[in-house]
Amino acid sequence: MGNGEPKICFAASSGGHLGELLMLRPLMDRYDSVLVTEETAYRASVEGVRCRYLLQVNRREWSCIPRLAVNTLRSLWIFLTERPDVIICTGVLATVPLCLVCKLFGRKLIFIESYAKVKTPTLTGKLLYPVADRFYVQWQELLEFYPKARCVGGIY
Repeated sequence: MGNGEPKICFAASSGGHLGELLMLRPLMDRYDSVLVTEETAYRASVEGVRCRYLLQVNRREWSCIPRLAVNTLRSLWIFLTERPDVIICTGVLATVPLCLVCKLFGRKLIFIESYAKVKTPTLTGKLLYPVADRFYVQWQELLEFYPKARCVGGIY
């Protein structure tokens, strides 16, 4: 970019996690941004923001591990072609490889735990909490599970 502002990768699975992430649209407009989400039948896109896609992953299906392997390769390609400085993620599982690839290359990871999780943590949150540079929860109750997190209320 050359202007000193960070390039930001916004990552979320499809559905509610993506809806939550899109509440940060003003940041997407302010910075050089790329949105990474799951490829679905309706292929989500955001006007004015580059979109890249990962496979949908359901941890309860037999295809979970092969899909995560494919997403790891896609994540590496996305990282190498987009070169984000920061990744902001609202989950879920499909985005974990991307977050880990970015961390492996020394990038900053900001994770926002789901608004829908009031009393129990998500699997993705538990996986990424130890490596996140910033970890946000939207409910005070989750500080019991994530003591170093910041509770700033809901983004809705």
